[in-house]
Order: sequence, then structure tokens, then C-alpha cells
Amino acid sequence: MTDVHTHLARTAELDARTRAAARALLHDVFEGDMTEEDWDHALGGVHALVWEGGELIGHASVVQRQMLHDGRSLRCGYVEGVGVRADRRGRGHGAAMMSALERVVRDAYDFGALSASDGAATLYAARGWRPWQGASYVLSPSGLKRTEEEDDGIHVLPGAVPLDLAGDLACDWRSGDVW
Repeated sequence: MTDVHTHLARTAELDARTRAAARALLHDVFEGDMTEEDWDHALGGVHALVWEGGELIGHASVVQRQMLHDGRSLRCGYVEGVGVRADRRGRGHGAAMMSALERVVRDAYDFGALSASDGAATLYAARGWRPWQGASYVLSPSGLKRTEEEDDGIHVLPGAVPLDLAGDLACDWRSGDVW
């Protein structure tokens, strides 16, 4: 039986080979729809890596972002770059990565957030992630901008700070996809 394990590491702890393997994995998982900016968004935090033997078969990360909600600036653990190699899906690897990252979110952030694809929304909902019901925004260089096209995909993992899921939520600015 092949050894499968999930490992947590900060971006700074990933060697060049592991970073390249993670990036290639996500490129394959997202069928070429993984931009330079998308990859950059997954860096700078904590990575959950699933290894089978010496081969990387799963990746997810959580990075810090600032969110504005209910008149407060909140520290958010934002989940990025979640993917499992196609031939290894359905075996609990995504759940293992999310369990590891959810512990990080609960221990280090006011709440968690992510932008879910239609296919992944069920996984997140089953784990306690709640769909955001209010309006979404980005605090852009030219001011607060509505991100209506993102409203249906935003999910949050409530934490220590109370959230009004029907209220407004604004993320910090970044290049590429802001959510």
C-alpha cells in the first residue's frame, strides 16, 4: 500500500521542486485556467499538501486577507488553489486538506472565506462553510466597487467574530480575480 499523507508548510518552507509540482498540479486540475495571478494568490500563507509516496496529488492554501464587514476590518483566512489530481479524487484528500486548513483558519483568523466553483460548493457546505447572502465588493484603488458577479460563489467559515451573512462584504484589492 502506498503511503498517503497530508503535510502543512508555509510558502517559505516549500522548496523549488515542491512549488513547481504544486503549480503544475493546479494547472492540470484547472485545465489550463490557472493564471500567473491565480498562482500568486495561493502563495504567502500555509499550504496543505497531499503526498502519495513522493508524488504531490493535492494542494490547497490559506492566505491572509483583510475584509471589511459591518464597519470593521477583519483578518480573514482566504482559501486558494484547492485541487486534487483527477485520478485521485473521491478518496477524501480534499477533505483532509480542508480539515488542516480549517484548523489554521480557526486558530489564526477572525473567519475564513473562499470563492467556490459550482462543483466544489457542495464539499464546502458539508464542512460548515456558509454561502454569503449579502452583496460583495472590492476596495479597489479607485474606491469601493461592487462585485455582483461573485456573489453566488463566496462562502465563509464563521469564526470568533460574528458575521451578518446578509450584510455587505468587501475584500482587499489584488490583481487578477479579486475574489
